[in-house]
Amino acid sequence: MTNTLSREIPAVTGRTRPSARSRRRRTPAARVRRVLLYLLVVTIAVFLIFPVYWAAKTALSQDQEIYATPAAYVPHHFTFQHFNNALSDPRFMRSIVNSLIVGGSVTVISVFLGAFAAYALGRFNFRGRSATRYLILAMSIFPNIAILGSLYKLLTVTHLYNTLPALIATYLIFILPFTVWTLASFFQQLPKELEEAASIDGASAMQTFWRVMMPLAAPGLAATSILAVIAAWNEYLFALSFESDSSNWTVPVMISNIGAQSSAYTIPWGDEMAASLIVMVPVIALVLVLQRRIVAGLTGGSVKE
Repeated sequence: MTNTLSREIPAVTGRTRPSARSRRRRTPAARVRRVLLYLLVVTIAVFLIFPVYWAAKTALSQDQEIYATPAAYVPHHFTFQHFNNALSDPRFMRSIVNSLIVGGSVTVISVFLGAFAAYALGRFNFRGRSATRYLILAMSIFPNIAILGSLYKLLTVTHLYNTLPALIATYLIFILPFTVWTLASFFQQLPKELEEAASIDGASAMQTFWRVMMPLAAPGLAATSILAVIAAWNEYLFALSFESDSSNWTVPVMISNIGAQSSAYTIPWGDEMAASLIVMVPVIALVLVLQRRIVAGLTGGSVKE
């Protein structure tokens, strides 16, 4: 009797019988789809990572390997001389400081002003609200080169040309609309009962904004701040057009001019790639560490309750 029951238990529990969903996953068509999906993911990863790998390979290779033909995909002799050349250049270190000043100032100003405008657009109903939001969005769609001439004339008249405030003012033109648009969607999805409860407790409109709404909008503020820093850090056209003095160059302009002090027949690719990696790694690390906040901030206003 005992042996009979022990043989029947596995059949009753069903542990040896795969579910219908498991059987579907084992079909040849499902396996082909899974393999194609993996191939697509690997292809996209290689396409995105290869430029960074090639920059690192060039920065770590000796000059004779960099200019050798055919090109070697793996360096045979490693060197850190190119990194030493970049870090020992005072103009390069000065450009990093300039980028930090410009990027930090633009981020603080855009988030501070954008939060007020986004709160008004996201929480208050007034005539022309939708038209205002789409007008702000249209400002960020405009190509930068289309307003380059008018900005140059404006900066020369106001005597801001060839100064860091010129970059701060021009960067706000395309970073501030993005900040307002993103934060407005985030403020809009916050429950209205929070404002009503704060009003019942005697809080003024400004106290409700600073003490209730701003803490709840922290993910959106973090996401927009990070993206604003990245946009200001990587901007090249305005920095090249409005800064003729090398002491005011930002990182992208400085990297593009590293080869200006070398021979006219050779380009110091090793030094340029080393400088690019030095300014690239902190940004990549910042995005990887705060990627959850970026996703939460950008998707916070996507669901309407």
